[in-house]
Amino acid sequence: MSQETPRIVRKEEVQQLYRDFRKAVLASTANEITLENRTLLREKVEVLNVQIDNLSRKELLDQLTKGVVFTPNVDHLMKLQYDPTFKQAYEVADYKICDSQIVLYASKFLGSPLQAKISGSELFPVFCDHHRVNEKIKIFLLGGAEGIADRARDRINRKTGRNIIVEAHSPSFGFEKDEVECQAIVQMINDSPATVLVVGVGAPKQEIWIFNYKNQLPKIDIFMAVGASIDFEAGNKPRSPEWMSDLGIEWLYRLWCEPIRLWKRYLVDDLPFFWLIIKQKLKLTRK
Repeated sequence: MSQETPRIVRKEEVQQLYRDFRKAVLASTANEITLENRTLLREKVEVLNVQIDNLSRKELLDQLTKGVVFTPNVDHLMKLQYDPTFKQAYEVADYKICDSQIVLYASKFLGSPLQAKISGSELFPVFCDHHRVNEKIKIFLLGGAEGIADRARDRINRKTGRNIIVEAHSPSFGFEKDEVECQAIVQMINDSPATVLVVGVGAPKQEIWIFNYKNQLPKIDIFMAVGASIDFEAGNKPRSPEWMSDLGIEWLYRLWCEPIRLWKRYLVDDLPFFWLIIKQKLKLTRK
């Protein structure tokens, strides 16, 4: 029985393999450093102790290749004043984008105007349109009542002209407290070809869920918490008229649509926001 003669690896081949390996490691390190530096160099505006990225919509879409995106609005900023779990979850965000015209007005009042309001409900559809021909972007949609995520997936895929939403799942009410269900969702995401996870289950639930399970989702490059966007894209809830959004009274329209669910948030919980902004302005004036 004949034995194969072992192949002799030449010194030059070993050296070339070593050079290729070093080049790959250096390229990967350079990409990480570039991303880190870009994050550090981004201009930020502080509103109630939260550093909000001062980006236009185009700048965000051009830069967003990796990371976690949260969209602070008045309700978020108020919850962050007293909820340590929400505050801890917010620390994982690579991008904190202004979700509210009122927060934008507040930044102007504080003397550091933000460039634009980019709410989750605006960002999600423009993100899909921006990447309509980018086959690397494959989205897993998580949120909405039963059947809503599926409906949103179908409508978005029709609009973009391809299956940019590869999977959609509507979790049960209170799913975030059920570790078995959460692990099943993690498995669904990992089994899918998704590179982007869009979560729309309301704050602070969606941000805390991303914080808790992000490290178990190695194939996901971009995480986005988008609130009611899935309902809007499915046609399950109406959007406010554009003029109301531009004036910063979108909350009034949403309150009119869902008074029982939202009256306490808008009329009680969020009301101290204006006094806290005045206090921040007074501190800045005294410096």
